[in-house]
Amino acid sequence: MPIEQISRLMGHNGTAVTELVYRHQLRPVVEHGAEAMDEIFGDGEENGAA
Repeated sequence: MPIEQISRLMGHNGTAVTELVYRHQLRPVVEHGAEAMDEIFGDGEENGAA
């Protein structure tokens, strides 16, 4: 879900407050998602891409 959508749902006027308040909660989710994508699609190094 885009940060802008979260911001609107929380009633914030912009994304700055949302990012400040929820950054510690969002970072692990983003990192976990990136790790899952790496496991599914690889990190790009195996297929000659880099």
